[in-house]
Amino acid sequence: MAQSTIEWTQMTWNPTTGCNKISAGCKYCYAEVMSRRLKAMGVAKYADGFALRLHPETLQTPYKWKKPRIIFVNSMSDLFHKEVPVSYIQRVFKVMNDNPQHIFQVLTKRGERLEELNEVLNWSPNIWMGVSVEDEKVLSRIDNLRQTDAAVKFLSCEPLLGSLISMDLSGINWVIVGGESGRKARPMQKLWVLEILELCQESEVPFFFKQWGGTNKKKAGRLLDGQTYDEMPNIKRPLQVEIFQ
Repeated sequence: MAQSTIEWTQMTWNPTTGCNKISAGCKYCYAEVMSRRLKAMGVAKYADGFALRLHPETLQTPYKWKKPRIIFVNSMSDLFHKEVPVSYIQRVFKVMNDNPQHIFQVLTKRGERLEELNEVLNWSPNIWMGVSVEDEKVLSRIDNLRQTDAAVKFLSCEPLLGSLISMDLSGINWVIVGGESGRKARPMQKLWVLEILELCQESEVPFFFKQWGGTNKKKAGRLLDGQTYDEMPNIKRPLQVEIFQ
């Protein structure tokens, strides 16, 4: 587990690492680039680069954190990858079930497998489930997400690669939007962001604008028409007071 610089979380926890590309949003995967760097640095966990690997030795880590945290699960992988056994996914969920003091944010691009496994997973209230939606070609992932029993369902529209004006937000509790960053970053149009903002406001869904991205994401910043959007789902627990006051 490590401190995270991702704006919408606090920590990252990677019980699996590695993945493979399945849609346009994967083209310049940051996790793949980072895995190569970590392998070159001699980090044992990434000795096999970006090949899918399980790390059961990490499953005890969240038990050691007594202070409430918001934790992004598998920032360097996808828990619902076809090579991750159902039994292992269930073990990861058991860890999350056993640690209600934390909020665990799980994000996948594999909506179909997510829906298929819904009935065999224990969805405790502290598990936030999300799908990546980078363009209209993958809108079906939202339908998959809607079929799950997750208490909080969210969308990560990052990298946003096209208009999502037809997106249906019924049953969705949170939307994150961000542009691609890096040397080959594909541009994001402001109109696309404003369309999602309007959809969120109409549906009363919290809107989080992560970044404009680009070759210099720090310089581009995260202001949208002079405003920062850091909205998150309402957490009706003491955790809200500590983290968001």
